[in-house]
Amino acid sequence: MTNENIIISSPHLHAATSVNRVMTQVIFALLPGIMLSVWFFGAGVLIQCLLAVIFALGIEALMLYLRKKSLGLYLFDGSAVVTALLFALCISPYTPIWVNFIGICFAIIVAKHLYGGIGNNMFNPAMAGYVFVLLCFPVYMSAWPLPLGTTDQHATFLQTLSIIFAGPSSVEAFDGLSGATVLAWTKSQISGMAMVSEIRTSPLFGSFAGKGSEWIAIAWIAGGIWLLFQRIIKWQMPVYFISTVFIISLLFYWYDSDIYLSPVTVIFTGGVMLAAFFIITDPVTASTTPLGKIIYVVGIGLFTYIIRMWGAYPDGVAFAVLLMNAVVPLIDNYTRPRVFGEARNG
Repeated sequence: MTNENIIISSPHLHAATSVNRVMTQVIFALLPGIMLSVWFFGAGVLIQCLLAVIFALGIEALMLYLRKKSLGLYLFDGSAVVTALLFALCISPYTPIWVNFIGICFAIIVAKHLYGGIGNNMFNPAMAGYVFVLLCFPVYMSAWPLPLGTTDQHATFLQTLSIIFAGPSSVEAFDGLSGATVLAWTKSQISGMAMVSEIRTSPLFGSFAGKGSEWIAIAWIAGGIWLLFQRIIKWQMPVYFISTVFIISLLFYWYDSDIYLSPVTVIFTGGVMLAAFFIITDPVTASTTPLGKIIYVVGIGLFTYIIRMWGAYPDGVAFAVLLMNAVVPLIDNYTRPRVFGEARNG
């Protein structure tokens, strides 16, 4: 008599879930934020996204070929596209094409494939690529288009193409089309002894955060809620991360509201909401244990605020993610639940 209940060793994959499905849902969830980013910061956002996707697919295909992996199985699983989009959304819409290319090369080749490809990478590829070009080419990453509503002068589509592919035609013309981000400008003003009440009068600020960025942050939240309903991510990591940033910024705001931004402004400006739903929830580079996930995201929240306030860079999300990626093996080692039947220590 044959046994029909055949059990195959783990890992097991549920038929309803696949890498392609997960990545496709993430791409759909990013679309509202991408569209609002284009609306507030111009066509450069869309151009950078398209360039990054083209570069990522090309480099991904090359690496799969060199590693003798199936192009049909891995090239269009969506992971390279998600990496490209997250990277492109972090860089300035005026970033030169060659900087975009170098960043994607580092993300796909070094941060992803040199560790063994998808599922084996230790660091978030998009954040690794972004930090690499930010450290190597800070000047090219610092000039952003002025958000819609702060100026009557905006770069046309052809001007944007020219800036990206050939550089600005003149320094004077480019200065009239670009400026610092609200976080970078705020950091410089506070360093110059200006008070937050004075800084908030700048046209770079909107109703409760940076002009444009506040609505883009809401779009990231909407995309995150979609991912929650699709069961692509769980609520715990975004909530613990946002709560950590909110609470620590609230404490310092209570301590001195003249030099510290309000917690609402902090969480709705910069990359906090993008990170909360699309970056820290990466199942490969995040901690895998229940307690470890809490430690992981709380650490990212603390490092984000520390780097923003006292570091050399205005937005510390990417650095915080990479720092906590590096200690994930240690976190998992000390927070691993006891296996059934395993003897307790001591």
